[in-house]
Amino acid sequence: MKVAKFLRCAAAIVAAAGCTEVVAQSLRCNGDLASVGDYQAAVIQKCGPPMYTATFCKPANDFRQYNPATGQTTLIVAACERVDEWTYNPGPGQFWTTFRFENGVATAIRYGERVR
Repeated sequence: MKVAKFLRCAAAIVAAAGCTEVVAQSLRCNGDLASVGDYQAAVIQKCGPPMYTATFCKPANDFRQYNPATGQTTLIVAACERVDEWTYNPGPGQFWTTFRFENGVATAIRYGERVR
């Protein structure tokens, strides 16, 4: 009994120690919610323009395509996928909030440090 309680406690401490950011699913903006799954245009409509933006290229997966008519396999190389990150300042005492967009759709929302 004591061992099981100790292991649960130790697992909780290890999990908490590894967390540096909080992952969120939505951000309240002007009485509306911007959420994972929203398009960039919807987030701008709800929250306005971001305070900071960053764009980078995420390596894409290459794949092989087999053509049964010719019996040949073609390697299709995708250079990269565009990823945009938009950071919002929701106000003093709140957390910096960053939206991650892949293919124009919000795939993640992260909270950072508190706004001072």
